[in-house]
Amino acid sequence: MPTVRPPQTSGHGSPSKSTGGFAASVTAITNAFGDPTRRAIYLYVRGVDDGVTAAEVASEFDLHPNVARHHLDKLASGSYVDVAVVRPPGGGAGRPSKRYSAAAELPMSEFPVRSDDLVLSLLGKTLALLPTHQAEVIAEEVGQEYGRAMAAALTGSDLEAGQRSLRSAVQAVADALTAHGFAAHTEKRNNQLQIINNHCPFGDVAIEHPVICAVDRGMVKGMLSVLYGDADVSTMESLAQGNTFCATAV
Repeated sequence: MPTVRPPQTSGHGSPSKSTGGFAASVTAITNAFGDPTRRAIYLYVRGVDDGVTAAEVASEFDLHPNVARHHLDKLASGSYVDVAVVRPPGGGAGRPSKRYSAAAELPMSEFPVRSDDLVLSLLGKTLALLPTHQAEVIAEEVGQEYGRAMAAALTGSDLEAGQRSLRSAVQAVADALTAHGFAAHTEKRNNQLQIINNHCPFGDVAIEHPVICAVDRGMVKGMLSVLYGDADVSTMESLAQGNTFCATAV
């Protein structure tokens, strides 16, 4: 069991007064990432001497394991946490696991501005100035264009539409969305094939501007147009609208 240092936060991601300047620095990390959950996870990792696994983070924050792993890998890619592959004690046949621990030193005074966060925020504010229907059309068109590019990267060639079954195409779309931070999987619900997203990488921008959800729908439609062909795609549920997950029906 990992040894946990005295807690430095009051609840998930709420620094106590004793953290002082460190809390201010972590707030800078939050601003850089645009995701308060990632901030809370970083604080949690920092409080565990022996590091944590994605499963432990998922349990602590009630997240899907893929979502927890996504946040940890994002922290690792920014050099905020270190990653070590740990094999089972005694060299047994069990699978090795990744343990994430806080980096010994961080360039706390230098946090680059994430241009994609700025562009997404700008998109949300711009769309908010338009009539709702027109804004959704534009957002969906942006998503479709990006989805077609994603599908082209998946196939590695100009794969003709119709060479996959709908089910296999939808599964490929879900896998691609997961790789982009959506933690997506497919389900058959109400006699419809649906893509369920347990996490939205658009974060607070989508909550403030729900029209951003049309980008997600457009991405699905764009990928399917390349991998399968034209298909009816509709948003059934949305985190931004207060649902517990996002669901896109095909």
